[in-house]
Amino acid sequence: MTQPTKLLNRHFLLLWQGQFVSQMGSQAFAIAMMFWIKHETGSASLMGLIMMVSNLPEVILGPVAGTFADRHSRKRIIVLCDVLNGLAVLSLAGLLFFAPEAVDTALVWLFGVSVFTSIVISFFRPAISASIPDLVPAEKVAAANSMNKVSLQLSTFLGQGSAGVLYRLLGAPVLFLIDGLSYLFSAVSEAFITIPQNVPQKSGDWRELMRSFKSDIIEGLRYVWKRVGMRNLFLMAAFVNLFFSPFAVLLPFYVEDFLAATPDWFGYMLAAWGLGSLIGYSIAGAVKLSGKARCYWMIAALIALGGGMGGLSLLTSATAAVAMMVAVGIMVGFFSINLMTILQITTPSEIRGRVFGLLGTLSMGLMPIGLGLAGVVADWTNHNIPLIFAFCGVVIVLAAAVFSSQREFRSFLSYEHEKEVPEYQEP
Repeated sequence: MTQPTKLLNRHFLLLWQGQFVSQMGSQAFAIAMMFWIKHETGSASLMGLIMMVSNLPEVILGPVAGTFADRHSRKRIIVLCDVLNGLAVLSLAGLLFFAPEAVDTALVWLFGVSVFTSIVISFFRPAISASIPDLVPAEKVAAANSMNKVSLQLSTFLGQGSAGVLYRLLGAPVLFLIDGLSYLFSAVSEAFITIPQNVPQKSGDWRELMRSFKSDIIEGLRYVWKRVGMRNLFLMAAFVNLFFSPFAVLLPFYVEDFLAATPDWFGYMLAAWGLGSLIGYSIAGAVKLSGKARCYWMIAALIALGGGMGGLSLLTSATAAVAMMVAVGIMVGFFSINLMTILQITTPSEIRGRVFGLLGTLSMGLMPIGLGLAGVVADWTNHNIPLIFAFCGVVIVLAAAVFSSQREFRSFLSYEHEKEVPEYQEP
């Protein structure tokens, strides 16, 4: 397969279609999991613990998974990951369908499925991120990222907007079933994709293979570490994610306990987030900024993100909270598209999987701690969610200001589209 000449080619559209459907199912799973745990146990600590542990594999396995994506067929990785996740979630749906009274067993199985799917996703995400630049023309990478993210957030908007109502009407088992089937549909769609990739020759000696694998991981670390702007960006993402993660754990408690709203409003808030992200992705894909202008807009988006999340602590109206989530989503969408494009077009294909694997590890390294502590702090403060939101929002604003004061960081964000991707030299 030669380099595509247009954005909307068959291979990219098949990937786009599969991701859209599986993401809708994933949102159903996420909401069902949160409210099932809350209604069966009432424990914020337990919810935070499960979310923390389920995020650890991606942090630990990031460099390994990224190297795997560089050394093996990315298409096979993508398809197999969706099949494995589909079967795992369907097993959980079956347990809840046929043994709904076995709450303790279901909790253990939910814990296991969450960890397993996280391990699988650790390999899935670097393969996807590394593949997109090879499926579209070089000058359309930002538009492809925007289109892919738009589809994901549109599915999030639809899935989360309806999942709260569907949970109340149908219950967790049906939503888990939908998620499992959506993964399998995505795998079928991705099976017809061709992804151009130069896969290194594999040695027949397993010892030599392991030495080579270890060398590739170390080289990926060196590649990121030598680029100060990239390194600082990863470190900033880790710090911001640490204080952003409590929102993921505590939002159901914020909706029901602080806003005194029904679970439907939790779905509406997540849908608002998705809608805002959709707008942000579209803006990033359509508006062409260059150099310093892009850098300063990205920094402003980070600061506004922290201010918006902290601002939730001042709102008592569910409608106002939904509006705030739209605004925050716009900031997240705009920043993330530009960030992903920077990394994709400035990193050679041969090492791109390792870079995105390390992004998952370094940027999310502290996130499990935030997820675990969020529930504990919430229980310790008698569910004073507004206080926690305000504190985390202020810290995010300060972190964005500190990192953006560094020249190397600003220089990295000020890349130009016209720059060619540097050639990768084997160590």
